[in-house]
Amino acid sequence: MRCMTPASTGPVSTGPVPIGPDLLACISRRAQTMTASAIREILKITQQPDVISFAGGLPAPELFPLDAVRQAAETALSKYGPAALQYSTTEGHLPLREWIAGRHGIPAANVQIVTGSQQGLDLLGKILIDEGDLVLVEAPTYLGALQSFQPYLPRYAEMPTDEGGIDVDALATLLAGLAAQGEKPKLLYAIPNFQNPTGRTLSLERRRRLVELTAQYGVLVIEDDPYGQLRFSGEALPSLYEIGLELAGDVDRNHVIYSSSFSKTLVPGLRDAWVEAAAPVITKLIQAKQGADLHTPTLNQMMITELLPLLPAQIETVKAAYRERGAHMLSQMDEFFPAGVTYTRPQGGMFLWVTLPEGVDTVALLPRAVENKVAYVPGQPFFALGGGANTMRMSYSSATPEQITQGMRALGATFREALG
Repeated sequence: MRCMTPASTGPVSTGPVPIGPDLLACISRRAQTMTASAIREILKITQQPDVISFAGGLPAPELFPLDAVRQAAETALSKYGPAALQYSTTEGHLPLREWIAGRHGIPAANVQIVTGSQQGLDLLGKILIDEGDLVLVEAPTYLGALQSFQPYLPRYAEMPTDEGGIDVDALATLLAGLAAQGEKPKLLYAIPNFQNPTGRTLSLERRRRLVELTAQYGVLVIEDDPYGQLRFSGEALPSLYEIGLELAGDVDRNHVIYSSSFSKTLVPGLRDAWVEAAAPVITKLIQAKQGADLHTPTLNQMMITELLPLLPAQIETVKAAYRERGAHMLSQMDEFFPAGVTYTRPQGGMFLWVTLPEGVDTVALLPRAVENKVAYVPGQPFFALGGGANTMRMSYSSATPEQITQGMRALGATFREALG
């Protein structure tokens, strides 16, 4: 269907009656591939005040450092004056970029500030993905990444996963098989720390093997790490980006691209996140961001910079709360969930993953759960190639202990009704 003025079949008008083009036909093919976020749509039906929702991955609002944020705004305005409210460089506020760069010992020139991690994923998709490119994703993977990449019309291949995240032996087999067919994936997208949606963490051994395999086969890696600092058990592990730096020996030869955010550690509403990458990627990322929004809000970046001294204590506060809430949710699942229902036990982050027996459809089950005054996110939207009908994602980050107890009791009852 062409974007053109539809033919008139009625009488000829004697006055100026604008008809205009067929608006639906004017929508680009890329835009036609866009879909609404399944999570956002689910949140709409769970907004009843008496429904306890574990669907949204929302940071706990009562933990936001309101007084410190207020003071940071006043300090930034006093320190920078009108410049805090002016247009700024696309790359981002230099003191903030320098602080971020220092974490990995790289130049600030290799850091791009973006307006939330979601924008970073969208811009990376724009500059890296051509129509038909093959993108490797976990099964399941972050729904927002699929939404960001889809308008650029990639093909997907799913990497097998288990309780330890990406199965790197299976990945090696997958890459070798593709190479034998003369095909090379453009990029691999992964969340190695407390993955959204499963809460799983990739081991050090698997991280090293993944970086080595992708380097061997010439595959770019996007490491999405919004939750990495929210570890509440186990030992901290090096990022894929750090392993890539070690392997490459040069920041501008590192094939791993790193994305993170202040949304989960400080506050999400300021929408400050960043990408670290080699110069060829950063150069195009800057150009893409110029076309998107010129730059991330100046005042917000200055406020985040003023909040950096508070960040370690704020992270400890958030970790302590999530440790308690996650442990309580697991204990209530142990008590109320029927046999045959399994779930992950995260070492950090905000999510865990529930798997019901085969044959249970969590999409169909959701209205019954809402009737029982509890809500979750069905697992199907997190699979790029379909599947996962019997799975669901749960978030414990913004729920009180009382809500968790009541919600797990209601959800356990919902499961027993479904299982008969």
